[in-house]
Amino acid sequence: MSAPDFVAIGHVTLDRFGDVTRPGGSALYAAVTAHRLGLSVGLLTSHGDDFPLEAIPPKIEVVGIPAADTTRFEHRQEPSGRVSHVRSVAGPLTAADVPDDWRDASLSLLAPVVDEVDPMIATLFTDGAVGAAAQGWVREVKPDGLVIPRAWRLPERLLQSVQALFLSREDIRGQEAAVVEWFQRMPVGVLTADRAGALLFVNGERYEVRPRRAHEVDPTGAGDVFAATFMIQYQRDGDPWLAAAAAACAGSLAVEGEGWSTVADRAALDAALAEYQRDQSR
Repeated sequence: MSAPDFVAIGHVTLDRFGDVTRPGGSALYAAVTAHRLGLSVGLLTSHGDDFPLEAIPPKIEVVGIPAADTTRFEHRQEPSGRVSHVRSVAGPLTAADVPDDWRDASLSLLAPVVDEVDPMIATLFTDGAVGAAAQGWVREVKPDGLVIPRAWRLPERLLQSVQALFLSREDIRGQEAAVVEWFQRMPVGVLTADRAGALLFVNGERYEVRPRRAHEVDPTGAGDVFAATFMIQYQRDGDPWLAAAAAACAGSLAVEGEGWSTVADRAALDAALAEYQRDQSR
């Protein structure tokens, strides 16, 4: 079999917000984004029997490593931002779990949520572009389940194998200097900042990416949508600034509905991008 166009790697999750629980996970948001933008998609994950696989678009090929439990989060919003607790964790994902025929994928995104993805998986995809949405590597889970930032030393092999690194401002509190150093040593780095837009680093040079105005309903997954869209658009056009603009549009569209209900298809993204470019030129 031929490789999917886009491979996403990381845990699918069950996310509880108050009385509502719904499927999530960085890799799943990235996979849905790629699917809606017209790519064939593979999703490597681990989950328990309680995860509703029927919620995933059927054209996404899912390889699931069985686990006793699905990774579960409980989230609440406070004035200082989102507070999250982990209640269960599925199994680790290693290089041995990656299907052989997926290793020729032209795009792959490592997207851990609880340090479940072996960073060395990046070295398997030698023929395509590899991205890392590194949130799950720069945070830890306290004994009571509370998720907090942690210092993380980016492995040298990962640094050499990844073409694009994505992080959010909330992810890196206290290690900003280290992250800027990482960005200066790889082709592309992106630091998203929610309503403030993003910072784009291209071969170490820093550029500001202005936000697109949006009516925020649910910010969950916006950074993952940004990362997947950036990689897809960059491969399509070879222009990192245009890719960042498209990603900013995609992320802003995604927050306008619950879950991935408003993740854009190609027509919606192109329309939003054209409007965004007109606004930026005024």
